[in-house]
Amino acid sequence: MTDTFKIGRIGKTHGVKGEVTFHFTDDVFDRVDADYVFVETEGLIVPFFFEEYRFRNGETALVKFEGIDDADQAARLTGCDVYFPRELSDDDGSQLSWDEIVGFSIIDAESGDSVGVVTAVDLTTINTLFELRADDGRPLLIPANDDLIDDIDRAGRTITMRLPGGLLDM
Repeated sequence: MTDTFKIGRIGKTHGVKGEVTFHFTDDVFDRVDADYVFVETEGLIVPFFFEEYRFRNGETALVKFEGIDDADQAARLTGCDVYFPRELSDDDGSQLSWDEIVGFSIIDAESGDSVGVVTAVDLTTINTLFELRADDGRPLLIPANDDLIDDIDRAGRTITMRLPGGLLDM
């Protein structure tokens, strides 16, 4: 799972030939022209190869996977989470998607200590927030502000941040 990141979820079936709706939060599968994604089914992540897909809108695609040829087979995928391999992401060195950041550790630039691990990114507020599971187990929110970020180490899966005084005590 650490070699992948979640990019969406399979919705309902579409038609009778095995198509499903795919609600995605990151269109990386299209940007890098990937042949497959991983689908979490029965507790395992399994590669599913695209036969074809087409976008319905900016958040939904209709997908036909190889080997899924009828509505009954497609129905077994309904509600399953979809993941993308990190090694195939469009790493141009300049940007990470919000989905890719989940699982990264936040490091306090001043002390060098780990603060916690990003469990989600909250985009629902005016200021984007990193939701963390702090090293002591408590939930923590940290502003995902470019001015606070000193370094992002993709290989080490860490983000070094200059955190405002008192933020960790809230």
